[in-house]
Amino acid sequence: MATKALVSLGEYLRTSFPDLDREYRDGEIVERSWPDIQHAKTQKRLIAIFSRLEEEGVLLLAFPELRLRISPVRVLIPDVCVFSPIEPQQRFPSTPPLVAIEILSLDDPLTAVREKLEEYRQWGVTHAWLADPHSRRLYTCTAGLSEVDSFHLPEFGIEITPAQIFE
Repeated sequence: MATKALVSLGEYLRTSFPDLDREYRDGEIVERSWPDIQHAKTQKRLIAIFSRLEEEGVLLLAFPELRLRISPVRVLIPDVCVFSPIEPQQRFPSTPPLVAIEILSLDDPLTAVREKLEEYRQWGVTHAWLADPHSRRLYTCTAGLSEVDSFHLPEFGIEITPAQIFE
C-alpha cells in the first residue's frame, strides 16, 4: 500500500499549481473539483453583487478563490469569501470572513461540501452558504444544510435572491 507524502504548511503556502489551486488538509495537498461554466457564471455574479455593494459604500469585501488558514494543519479555499468591515492584511488570512460561499459543481460530492461548510462555521464564519447553479437552489449551513429562498445578511439589511445569482 502506497503512503502519501506529507508536506509542511509553509511548503504548501509557497507552492503554486499550474492548474486549479489545491487545499491543504492535515499535511496533504488535496485537489478540488473542476468548475464548469455554470459554476464560473455563478461565481462571477456573486463577486459582481458584492463589488457593487462595496462601491455603494457597504463594508463588504469579496474575494474569489482565497486560501484561508483555518488551522495550522488546514487551508481551505471557498469559491467566494466576504470580509467585513476591514480587508485582511495577511497574504493567507487566518481570521474568518463574514461569509464563505461554495458553489456546487456536478462532480462535487455533496457530503464533502457539507463537511467543508461545517468546517467554516465551526471556525467562526457567520454565514456559510452553498449555491447550486444546476438546480438554482440556495442553502445555508447553520446546524446542517437548509434550503433557503435567498441569502440574507441581516447585519447590512441585504437579501440576495436566486434571480440575482443565476441566469
